[in-house]
Amino acid sequence: MNASLIPYLKEIGRGKDGMRNLTFEQARQLWGWILDGQVGDLELGAFCIAMRIKSETPEEMAGFLDATHARLRVPASLHPDPARATTVVLPSYNGARKLPLLTPLLAVLLQRAGLQVLLHGMRTEARRITAPEVLAAMSAGLNASGDTLPAWVDTGALCPGLPRILRVRYSVGLRNSAHSLVKLMNPLAGTPAAARTIVVGSYTHPEYAESMAATIALMQGHALLLRGTEGEPVADPRRLPQLNGYLHGTLAAQRPAQGGSLASLPDLPQETTAEAAARYSLAVLRGELPVPQPLTEQVDLLHSMADELH
Repeated sequence: MNASLIPYLKEIGRGKDGMRNLTFEQARQLWGWILDGQVGDLELGAFCIAMRIKSETPEEMAGFLDATHARLRVPASLHPDPARATTVVLPSYNGARKLPLLTPLLAVLLQRAGLQVLLHGMRTEARRITAPEVLAAMSAGLNASGDTLPAWVDTGALCPGLPRILRVRYSVGLRNSAHSLVKLMNPLAGTPAAARTIVVGSYTHPEYAESMAATIALMQGHALLLRGTEGEPVADPRRLPQLNGYLHGTLAAQRPAQGGSLASLPDLPQETTAEAAARYSLAVLRGELPVPQPLTEQVDLLHSMADELH
């Protein structure tokens, strides 16, 4: 470890009135040092807390993303065929606590719509149900229906230095810049498929919608932003959130949030176990239960965005 974050900490850690933002180049260099393991644990923790207090600017997040994309290594077996179909990237990091985890269901519905899907993630919540758990529980049922499991890649396989930053949360109890970064990261950056990839980014707090959109604009990316279900990139099955679709960094498609009283609710399982989420998802895929309308809207919007990229 031979890089020092002290000059940067002096910029971002001066408190409300004295703090200064990093430039794109500073952010890219700093984040690269962290990913390459050149920064000690104490400095990394201090940086994460300082950025949590200050919050990232779009330029800083774009710099972090640029450094990350330069270090990604997607296994060749997971490289989609850009000539065949657009790829939808689903980052799954939050998991489920109160509602069944339907990110795997969304993935299969997208595949049925003719899109390629790549899920990525790792456990960042100690007591939440994760996508790999639900996918494992769905596996046999999917084979029986003729569907295939969507591609899944662990964050550590994508970028070995990234899990270390995400795990700082276990030490300090707070999320950090990496938890926002993975929601916008394109694992296929630098591959032929990148030009036909749409990242589904989710946020929990409304103020992040604007900063994430500004970052997408700087990166000239293709993305769908929504207030996800418990932080997952899937629409709430009970009520459609606002869906904003961006192509080449510009707002290109929208679905308004559902207002008013709900006429009916989907027959969601009461349990949030992986097995309960899998049973519900398979029942929907077999046609025994209807597809929740918000998921249908999300699939339709992504499909129309993919058509624009042809």
